[in-house]
Amino acid sequence: MGRKYDTRLNRLLRLLSAIQGRRGLNVRDLARLCEVHVRSIHRDIRTLNESGFPCAFDPETQGYKIAKGFFMPPIEFTLDEAMAVVELLEQAGDGRQIPFYGAASRAAEKLRSQLPAVILGAVQPSDGCIHVDLARSQADDSSRDVYDQVRAAIAQRRMLRCKYEPAKTHLAGKNGDDEAFDLHPYALWYCQRAWYVVGHHSGRGAIRRLKLNRFTLIRATDRPFAIPDDFNLHADLGNAWRMIRGDKSYQIAIRFDREFADTASETRWHPTQQEEWDHAAGSVTLRFTVDGLDEIVWWVLGYGPGATVLEPPELIQRVKQLAREKVKRYTKKKRRPR
Repeated sequence: MGRKYDTRLNRLLRLLSAIQGRRGLNVRDLARLCEVHVRSIHRDIRTLNESGFPCAFDPETQGYKIAKGFFMPPIEFTLDEAMAVVELLEQAGDGRQIPFYGAASRAAEKLRSQLPAVILGAVQPSDGCIHVDLARSQADDSSRDVYDQVRAAIAQRRMLRCKYEPAKTHLAGKNGDDEAFDLHPYALWYCQRAWYVVGHHSGRGAIRRLKLNRFTLIRATDRPFAIPDDFNLHADLGNAWRMIRGDKSYQIAIRFDREFADTASETRWHPTQQEEWDHAAGSVTLRFTVDGLDEIVWWVLGYGPGATVLEPPELIQRVKQLAREKVKRYTKKKRRPR
């Protein structure tokens, strides 16, 4: 009972912060943010009002807001909180980290200016001594205009008219990827060094994840759409290794030799990850439940002879085939004597 109460209390605080910090959030937006049903949000809003927090629907913004004249007390950061927020904002705002997040570094400067002297004095000695290096992102900001249009379309709930170039350009024209389609954008997603828009693709009749720098045409329309109440990005990904969800689920076991065992096991590669150690041999076997093999096969190959696939047979066969093809590239053909 206590745990359930704590969970709801946390949700109420999150709900209150969201309403106070962002305009135009309706019950569906709040339900998606808190990962609950819209009925729970209605109950939470009633609870806030009964507790003295005047929360009401605003017809102008089509969302909820806190009544004028009511202000939450100023937030007081601890030293650890201030250092974490400032450093992460500054690092994220670095152009080499997450593209289009330059505003984060400006926000960090504003936050610094509001910190008490005692906290600021403790934060400053660490300036330049904490570094966060993410995987290298795409080289330029050529898709900035696409990012801005998608973000605006999500906020305004307006469809986009698009054309998209697939990764394998030789397939264009054969599968309809070069034809215009309507896109209902549900979310912007930064993953694997690049930005993607996740939404319903009218040409496919399903949810797709599209890389922003591959759009050849994107145009806002005045046609509205609604984000489904049950849409959840991570639920949609299922047990994909990274971002490509296959049609079949596999139980995967990979043994890493002594030289790679510590390196492989120290990282949480997948939510389903489990490990089994053979202390005598110094090896470790990592087990996963993964939807599809297209992505994990390349990860396995990256460990070279240090990783051995134990199961399933389909993954073993794929690794064998790709390894043979790789060896062929480095095998010189002997010239026949004349």
